[in-house]
Amino acid sequence: YSRYTWVFFLHSKEEASEVIISFIKKSQMNLQLQVQRVRTDNGTEFKNKTLAKFFDEVGITQQFSAARTPQQNGVVERRNRTLVEAVRTMLTFANLPSFLWAEAIVTAC
Repeated sequence: YSRYTWVFFLHSKEEASEVIISFIKKSQMNLQLQVQRVRTDNGTEFKNKTLAKFFDEVGITQQFSAARTPQQNGVVERRNRTLVEAVRTMLTFANLPSFLWAEAIVTAC
C-alpha cells in the first residue's frame, strides 16, 4: 500500500464505473501487477452490476465497508480530508476563485 494518490474528475457518479475499470486495466498493464482487492464504501457508483461483472471476470475481490462507517475506510477518508484542507488553504491564501478547485487538487496530490 503506497498511498500514492490518483485523482479523476467526473461530471457525474455514473461515470465512476467506466473510470475505475479503465484505471485498473491501465495500472495492471503499466505496473505489470495484478489487482487483487478493491475496497469501497456502499455508494451506488461502486456497488453496481457493471463493476461486479468486471471484477468477477478479472478475479478481483470487491470489498464494501459497512454503511455509515467511514472509520472502515480510514486511510481514504483521511487522505480526502488532507486534500480538501490543502486546496482550501491554497485557494484562500492565493485569493483564487473556487472554480480553480480541480487544478488545486491536482497540485495538492
